[in-house]
Amino acid sequence: MDADSLIRAAIEEHWRASERGDVEAEHAVYAEDAILDYPQSGERFRGRETIAAQRGGHPADRHFTVRRITGHAHLWVSECVITYDGVPSYSVSIMEFDGRHVVHETQYFAGPFGTPAWRAALAEPMPGRTVTEA
Repeated sequence: MDADSLIRAAIEEHWRASERGDVEAEHAVYAEDAILDYPQSGERFRGRETIAAQRGGHPADRHFTVRRITGHAHLWVSECVITYDGVPSYSVSIMEFDGRHVVHETQYFAGPFGTPAWRAALAEPMPGRTVTEA
């Protein structure tokens, strides 16, 4: 298996482990000294153990649906829907690899929003979604 295939498989396992709540397998993709940034809140988490602890303490019932994974070599992007207590949050995860481990991840989150009336006639629903007015 080539390097890109190995990294893709590790990312896919990361998201599967996240869904099943397997904290150890979920965080195996991270280097010991990995950094996780949440730009919207300004938080930085340093180290695999700290990253796992902040996720493991989450009080919500969480579910993960991967929409797309794309990347090559050292830079990979996952587009996901993370549902917290039934409420979807759209997430983009940018993972930077050094070898087979993530050394830096930046994760962005956004809630759903309606389409403004001025562009409603131009839009069509994404697969599995409905377009709602703002």
